[in-house]
Parts: sequence; C-alpha cells; structure tokens
Amino acid sequence: MSRVLRTPDARFEGLKDFPYAAHHLEVGEGLRLAYVDEGPRDAPVVLLMHGEPTWSYLYRHIIAALQDRFRVVAPDLIGFGRSDKLPEEAYYSYERHVAWMREWLERLDLRDVTLFCQDWGGLIGLRLVAALPERFARVIAANTGLPTGTGMSEGFRAWLEFSQSVPVFPVGMIVNGGAARELESAEIAAYDAPFPDESYKAAARVFPRLVPVTPEHASVAENGAAWCALERFDKPFLTAFSDRDPVTNGGERIFQARVPGTRGQPHVTLPGGHFLQEDCPDEIARLIADFAG
Repeated sequence: MSRVLRTPDARFEGLKDFPYAAHHLEVGEGLRLAYVDEGPRDAPVVLLMHGEPTWSYLYRHIIAALQDRFRVVAPDLIGFGRSDKLPEEAYYSYERHVAWMREWLERLDLRDVTLFCQDWGGLIGLRLVAALPERFARVIAANTGLPTGTGMSEGFRAWLEFSQSVPVFPVGMIVNGGAARELESAEIAAYDAPFPDESYKAAARVFPRLVPVTPEHASVAENGAAWCALERFDKPFLTAFSDRDPVTNGGERIFQARVPGTRGQPHVTLPGGHFLQEDCPDEIARLIADFAG
C-alpha cells in the first residue's frame, strides 16, 4: 500500500463552530478513519455522509441541532477531513471507498440508521443501503445520485473539466462556490484545513473521475446491481434536493420513480446550492428530526 499521510491535529484546532472530538477506527490496510459521534449512545442513529471535497465539518450545525435527541454519526471518508490520506490517486477507487465504509459501519454495528447523504455521500451511502438494507430504517437523499454510465449533466461536465485541469485544487473556494451563500473566511479555512499541501488532495482530485458516467467507467455494474436492491427498498425514502444545484438538478425524480420507499413521502425542495448543508442547515435538521421520529 502507498505511504499514508495524516493531517496534523493542530490544523483542526479552534475551527469555527466545530467543537467535536474525532473518534477513530482502522479500516482496510491500517487506514485510520475519523468520525464524529455525538449524542446518547442508546438514541436512534442518524448517519450524515459527506461528499467531495468536504468533510464532517459540512454538518456542524446539523450535528448541534440533533445531538440532544439522536446519536449523530458523521464520518470523514478516507482521503478527507481528519481521516488518513494517500498521495497516489491510483490507490483510490469507488469500490475501495464502499468497502472501507462498509467495514466501518459493520465494525461500529450501526443499526436502525437514518441516513442523510449528499454528493459522494450518496454514491457511497446508497451502496451501503443496497448491500445492508437491514441496517437502515430510512433514507434522505439530497443532491446526489447513483450513476450507471448513462451520461452526465452539463453542470457535472463543467466540474469535471475544472477539477482535472486546475493546477492547485482550491478546496475551500470550491465549497464556497458551491453554496448559495458566501462563506466566512474562517469557514473556507476549515475546508482547507485537512490539506496542508497538494499531496494530501489525491482523493479530492480523483473523485470526479471516478463517478461512473460512461459505460466504460468502473463500478457501472456494481451500481446497476445496487439499483436492483434499491428497487426493492420499501422503507421510507425521502428526497430533499436543493433548488440551485446545476450538478444534480432533477435527480430526485429518478429516485422517486424507482425506489418503492419514496411513495407517499413528503418530498421537499430546499433552498440552496450544491452544498445545501451550508445554505439551510436548520431546515435539514428539522427535516431529519421529523422524518426519524
């Protein structure tokens, strides 16, 4: 395996609105996966899964709003946040990320889970739902998808071209640009914190290339199999896409057409850009609390 990079803890000290301790679990070949785990251990579990190029900081306000009532768990994907990183892009694959997160979920033995997933949090999280439906009580999908090689939106095409050509990958600027509101400088700095230099950004850089938007992409067959499982998933499944996301606009209709659990659910359109957690965290927290019961 590639050498492992570990962001110094000092870079995460004093981040705005993020007092949460990091818990750790080793997955794969000794990779340390970090996660937030707040609230009563015997409370219903809410799992918050982030995407590209964010980390659990994205959910800071939602964690604060839910932690008195729920056990709120927010992992950092390998390559992001406070989790270990690998400097070689070639080591990252869609299937490895799914395997790492499945191992983490099973090792923690999370059950009766309410999943909120966005961006790659859905590409990975929905694979977990498909593989382990018995562990999930309900799902909220927001600004995400489960592609099977049938093309891409113009918004995603522009993102793909930008992400692969920009010489310095500007993580904080990307998150700021993907939110409808203007982030404060301290918030932008918090998104840059996991990446001391470009060598730490291999996962962030490669993720857009891993989205299976063409028939030639890896993981097309695996995602197709996951759709077969989701087409039998009849537990509550809610869509909560935002109204200003050029990347996933209209994606909620695919879930509503194919997942039985979406029927009769109070689907919502939330105000915000791609990173809707930055634009309407209070609305998301209320939605999760009401949905989880």
